[in-house]
Amino acid sequence: MHDAVQRYYGDTLSSSLDLRTNACTTDAGLPEYVKPILAQIHNEVLTRYYGCGLILPESLDGLTVLDLGCGAGRDVYVLSRLVGEHGRVIGVDMTEEQLTIARRHEEYHRKVFGYGTGNVRFLQGYIERLSELQLADASVDIIVSNCVLNLAPDKAAVLREAWRVLKPGGELYFSDVYTDRRVPKALTGDPVLYGECLSGALYWNDFLNLSREHGFADPRLVDDRSIAVGNAELAARTGNIRFYSATYRLFKLDRLEPACEDYGQAVVYRGTIPHHPHVFVLDKHHRIETGKHFPVCGNTWLMLHDTRLAAHFDFHGNFERHYGIFPGCGMGLPFDDSTEASGNRSDGCC
Repeated sequence: MHDAVQRYYGDTLSSSLDLRTNACTTDAGLPEYVKPILAQIHNEVLTRYYGCGLILPESLDGLTVLDLGCGAGRDVYVLSRLVGEHGRVIGVDMTEEQLTIARRHEEYHRKVFGYGTGNVRFLQGYIERLSELQLADASVDIIVSNCVLNLAPDKAAVLREAWRVLKPGGELYFSDVYTDRRVPKALTGDPVLYGECLSGALYWNDFLNLSREHGFADPRLVDDRSIAVGNAELAARTGNIRFYSATYRLFKLDRLEPACEDYGQAVVYRGTIPHHPHVFVLDKHHRIETGKHFPVCGNTWLMLHDTRLAAHFDFHGNFERHYGIFPGCGMGLPFDDSTEASGNRSDGCC
């Protein structure tokens, strides 16, 4: 499918207006601090944007960020501003036409941002084979990707390479398209459905299992929204399959457990992350208000304590005493408890 995708994004599409669905253009709810940055991005770069979410994790100053499937570079240049002149952003894409546009405007953005030297680099290659681009082991702080994993024929290889190049405590923070069921093989070969980010989308549960198999033990859903195919012809082909745009964050942490275990720990957010003075949102189920004692499971504690986010939190507790599954995590004791009413039994399903 590489050749089909390259033709679709290199020849068929001349701008986002040529897309036949909104699956690859579902940007919504831009934070206020991002809008002035987007206003500085060159218009040619903006018109060639194909993305399904916002891929700007918190606390990026001075970091090295890798954008998988960077296209014409919109997200690369926004990230260039957020990491600052002493940070670095690397964009990888396989489509020459897209990269030509991205590279054309490097000097423009350097001047607009007021940098003495540029901090972006664009590489042509496949996101499944980052080793061919001399991207070393444990060399990147953050990996982002915007509606591209669904276009990769070998999604397992993408996750495997992401784990390899991330530093310990690093993070894969990305948006993509998912389905409520597995897409029939008859549809995966359709070049239009594939290019529109639909027929290559992963069934959500297959994605979670694939992530865990490649080291990302506890994938965290940050944001999601349903996608209406819109185009009647393509909607008829996809039938009852439901599509969603979703943002996940996956941490490279060896000590994460398969489930949310309770060790009596808690954190307090200091309110010091730029643009997030009142609340820090780790994921869809962890909205941590500034100054509030916030009980967390062991995995959440590690995601904050063993990463770049540690400087912004106070930590309470350790791993010396275990109290079972963390309450409210979606999993419970699977056994009958003779001390409680039989109606309180959990089926153990998360």
